[in-house]
Amino acid sequence: MSAAVYRLADLARRVGAELFGDGEVTISHTDTIQDAAEGAICFLANSKYRHYLATTGASAVILSREDAADSPVAGLISDNPYLTYARVASLLYPLTEVTGGVHASAVIADSAKIDPHAWVGPCAVIGANVEIQAGVWIGPGCVIDAGSRLGEHTRLVANVTICAGTVIGRRVLIHPGAVIGSDGFGNANDRGAWVKVPQIGIVRIGDDVEIGANTTIDRGALRDTLIADGVRLDNQIQIAHNVRIGEHTAIAGCAGIAGSTTVGKYCTLGGGVGLSGHLEIGDNVHFSGQSLVTRSFKEPGYYSGNLPAVSNGEWRKTIARIRRLESVIQRLNALEKQVFTDKSENHGDERD
Repeated sequence: MSAAVYRLADLARRVGAELFGDGEVTISHTDTIQDAAEGAICFLANSKYRHYLATTGASAVILSREDAADSPVAGLISDNPYLTYARVASLLYPLTEVTGGVHASAVIADSAKIDPHAWVGPCAVIGANVEIQAGVWIGPGCVIDAGSRLGEHTRLVANVTICAGTVIGRRVLIHPGAVIGSDGFGNANDRGAWVKVPQIGIVRIGDDVEIGANTTIDRGALRDTLIADGVRLDNQIQIAHNVRIGEHTAIAGCAGIAGSTTVGKYCTLGGGVGLSGHLEIGDNVHFSGQSLVTRSFKEPGYYSGNLPAVSNGEWRKTIARIRRLESVIQRLNALEKQVFTDKSENHGDERD
């Protein structure tokens, strides 16, 4: 990816950081603090890497005020160096500008409405009554099924499938292989045989959402599956039918959310977290990686927990014992206190 070139003083002004040192330093790319060479800007946000500061070959460093006193090179002072780095990197590596047009190999239904300032790439397929707004980028091999709508400046990188009726907001970024709006896993049992339950809802995605490679979001069974503004989804995540995810929640790779679960605003789910269906997760709830969530958590906080797979009966017995553990500890403490008291009284009798 080619980078733009900035003076350090211009970067400071553009991202709202405090400049220290030579503002005329030219910055052409980013790099790590330990490997950077002339022309690079790096950041220091983790104390584990502080020992590299004295010997860094970077032209500039983004760091805190406390660390700036020991920097051998110019830089940008920030209360949140990683956030400032993100903004600087966005300036140095801007997205490819969207120029309107349709590649000759694209297949487009006559009833589709495509803004002249949108781009439809090679081998893309656009279905009937699709609406694509200005600044949208449809990468190679993407499929946009009938009746779907894509908001301004949304970008589908490559081989993304948008199933029928999906509604996507503005400035959404969807990485290769993602599937949005596929059928949810709905089946009714008829004496051992499965009967498919029609999935008649859609997927609605808000503004400024990012969806990782090979992530899947199922359409609703009756009502819609909803992904709110600012949500971040990593690679290989499964979002089941009728799930609702609140604003600015972030979910790491390989997590799975079963049907009809609601996740609140500003939550985080670590990698591999599994949420059972029909749960209610409140705002500002955070689960560490590999947590298994089988009940609702409505109060803000940080939660963890998982057990290796065993027979269901053994698992239930173990959980029951764990839940009684606190009362057992309290009883044990009381017994120890009583034993200590009895011993003290007996020693006193012996002295008498």
